[in-house]
Amino acid sequence: MRPKTSTAQLSRAELVSLSNDIRLACMRISRRVRFESDRELPPHQFSVLARLEGTPRTNSELADIERVSAPSMKRSTSALVELGYVARADDPTDGRQVILSLTSEGQKALKRIRRHRDEWMLSRFEHLTDEERELLQRAAVVLSKVASK
Repeated sequence: MRPKTSTAQLSRAELVSLSNDIRLACMRISRRVRFESDRELPPHQFSVLARLEGTPRTNSELADIERVSAPSMKRSTSALVELGYVARADDPTDGRQVILSLTSEGQKALKRIRRHRDEWMLSRFEHLTDEERELLQRAAVVLSKVASK
């Protein structure tokens, strides 16, 4: 088989195979970063902290954003309240709603977990060649473009 110089020359089957390989690699990296880089919080609770960063929200808003049921989100936020990472306050305009926001401990946890995740990735990059790092730098731009569409 002759070498391909651009994706425009790839057949439909080759594009399907490439898209599958990239999707699986991204999923594996995402899963490993979430599960192996820290043991402090389950990934869904970390995601809630990140969604509350700088923007207080209701359980309903968080459930919609995370695409989970309201009872599931309530369990997640209740656990975070118990840990002292999230504070509850009555909504001044709607007595039926509760506004959730990050506490200072929640902000610290968010920074700590992100730092662990960055360190986990960095430890993998340290073993790559300069050429591999350069390739990943270019690929990051392309993958960001794919993710934004």
